[in-house]
Order: sequence, then structure tokens, then C-alpha cells
Amino acid sequence: MTTLCALKFVPRVSLLTATLSLSLLATACSSFRFPSMPTEGDEPGAATVAASPEAVPAMPDPAYVIGPEDALEISVWRDDTLKTASLVRPDGGISFPLAGDVIVAGKTAVQVREELVKRLSKFIPEPVVTVSVVRVSSYRIYVLGRVNKPGDFQVGRHIDVLQALSIAGGMTPFASEDGIQIIRKVDGKPVSIPFEYSRVRKGGDLSQNITLKSGDVLLVP
Repeated sequence: MTTLCALKFVPRVSLLTATLSLSLLATACSSFRFPSMPTEGDEPGAATVAASPEAVPAMPDPAYVIGPEDALEISVWRDDTLKTASLVRPDGGISFPLAGDVIVAGKTAVQVREELVKRLSKFIPEPVVTVSVVRVSSYRIYVLGRVNKPGDFQVGRHIDVLQALSIAGGMTPFASEDGIQIIRKVDGKPVSIPFEYSRVRKGGDLSQNITLKSGDVLLVP
């Protein structure tokens, strides 16, 4: 009788032990997560952070002409003492160590770099200079009249008349599309340049779609 009871008891204990083991194994598996595989371009062990669109500054056009109030960042390779952030003065110049006063207005970043390399070569053998436009403030155009979003616009690149109209949200239904005027100062005097939108829209006279200069006023009656 004792032997029979023992034979019946052993399977019950074994079944309980197996059930408990399977339960613990399932719990461990549910809490385990396989590490995500790195995507192409990721560095091993490096955390990937997605930058928001607001965190990425807009880069100016390489052909952008620097003007007053623009902000530049200038550095010389392997010389941290020659790294500065410069705001272009109203006279169009900046000051840089060893190079002195440099007129940068009216030049591109590449032209400014070449000028600095020329000046710094007197003190540093084969200097490697980097010039970046980190803030654009000087290139400003004005779109007024019967457009959906009139106002002044700061743009990091040169734009033409059609692009300016697009930035201003386009013309309203009551706008005179053939009476548009570009008001520009030439030698200190205002000059009016006509723009007939209907001819440009039909592809008849694309020469009217000129590139705007900083300070131009686009008037849509």
C-alpha cells in the first residue's frame, strides 16, 4: 500500500515542478527584448537621436552674398584661439585675429575664406580656414499689396519674382496681375520695374522673372 501511494505521489510532484518551471520560463521570455539591429550608417554603441526639423538650421545658398547684420562663424584648423563668431557691422566689415578688419559685405563665404587665407598666411603656414554663414539677416525683401501673406521676408538665398509671390502665399483674386511693380533703389533713387504676370505665366517673357536684390519691394496692386 505504501509503495502504491509513493508511485502515485511522484508524478504529481513532477507535474507541479514542470508547470512551475514553464511558468517561470514564460515570464522570463516575456520580459526579454532582443537588442535592435543598427541601421546602415550607425556607429556601434552610439545612440541614435532624431533631430526635429526646428533643430536643423537652414543652410544659406553657397552663392549667397554676405551683408550687414549677417552672422559668421570662422575657424582655423588646429587653432582654437582663432575660432570666432562675428556679426557683420553696418559698414560691412568684421574683425578677426591676425587678419585685422576685413570687408565681407558683398562677398560670398568662399571669397571671405580666400581673403582670410591670404592674410593669415603671413603668420601661419598653409592655414585651413572655414567660414560659415550661421544667420542670415541682410537679405530681406518686401511683398506688399494684394497677396495672401504680405510682409517682409528674410531668405537665405537669392529668389526671383515668382518665388517671392509664392512665399507671400500668392495673389488674391482681385489682384492686378499685370500691374505688379518691383521698387528698387539704384544709386539711392527708387526705380520701378514692371512685371506682367500673365505673360510670364504663359511662358512668353520669362526675362521679367528677375532675381530680387535685398531691399526690393514687390508691389501687387
